[in-house]
Amino acid sequence: MDLALFDLDETLICADSNSLWMRWLVSQGYAPETLIAEEQALMAQYRQGEISLEAYMNRTLAPLAGMATLTVSGWVRRFIQRDIVPRVYPAARKQLAWHQQRGDTIMLISAGGDHLLTPIAQRLGLHGALAVSVEIINDRYSGQPCSPVSGQAGKATHLADWQSLQQEKRFHHTWAYSDSITDLPLLAQADHACVINPDTQLLQEARQRGWEVSHWVK
Repeated sequence: MDLALFDLDETLICADSNSLWMRWLVSQGYAPETLIAEEQALMAQYRQGEISLEAYMNRTLAPLAGMATLTVSGWVRRFIQRDIVPRVYPAARKQLAWHQQRGDTIMLISAGGDHLLTPIAQRLGLHGALAVSVEIINDRYSGQPCSPVSGQAGKATHLADWQSLQQEKRFHHTWAYSDSITDLPLLAQADHACVINPDTQLLQEARQRGWEVSHWVK
């Protein structure tokens, strides 16, 4: 059995899932319209290294503060059906099916919140998600992530922590799929690194390292 790790945004789907979620919340009247522009500005700052992932998530999780987990899970199901499922690359579906036929363990791995990533993984037929834990107190969201929160290189650490708990499973090989240079530490430790629609930096790294490069279209 192998382990297959898929990034979500711009890898499995042709969009950024958290940005779509912000727009969905606004469209349903659950958040103010100003949140869309604010999220875009925060994401730009995060990508430039000007703010931490924790700061980004603290703001974008704010609309969930005080909301019951059952209520939010209903929102998420509707969101996934409307905004995530139609954006999955056809080639991604084929690759997921290939791993499923092999009997591999397939996981999403993302710096997003588990309130979105876990149900998305379930909807796509994956085995689970390695994501940022979102704090729940008395069956209600606090509007904050659980600490510690780490993105980019933190994915590799998160994976190592998860693997240490999989005592009953021994994976022969690891496959990793991503579009972004920020996932270089994760890709570098995989037996099979698969670069999907790479940014310029990652494309250069992939060519130098002899990694597979694919261009998936919607």
